[in-house]
Amino acid sequence: MSVTYSATLPVSEYTVMFVSALLNAERRRLGTRAGTRSLGCYRQAILVLRLLLDGTRIIQLAIDRQISRSTGYAYLHEGLTVIAGQAPGLSSVLLAAKMDGYTHVNIDGTLIEIYRCRTPAPTPGVDL
Repeated sequence: MSVTYSATLPVSEYTVMFVSALLNAERRRLGTRAGTRSLGCYRQAILVLRLLLDGTRIIQLAIDRQISRSTGYAYLHEGLTVIAGQAPGLSSVLLAAKMDGYTHVNIDGTLIEIYRCRTPAPTPGVDL
């Protein structure tokens, strides 16, 4: 027995349209013929955003859209690539940081919430 339901993404229509436009531009750049894809750009954008916002598993995304798992992965990677293409380059980020007066930048850092960040160590003034 299965249960069918619909969900609402916590994202504006503008965001979906923006990602959809990026995907459309990529398809044009690649020369993809009309009608050759299982999903249109709008539905592909929703697939990518569902994974990013809700962490929905790729197999569930593929089932929901009635596509294969491999097609789901291909659509996901294409979507992530076009979104990542909007990020500024390292040189422009460093230049902007310098112009804003920053003395240090954290490159490719990952912030991890932990509970031990202020636990004193045996050495005075040093935390674990």
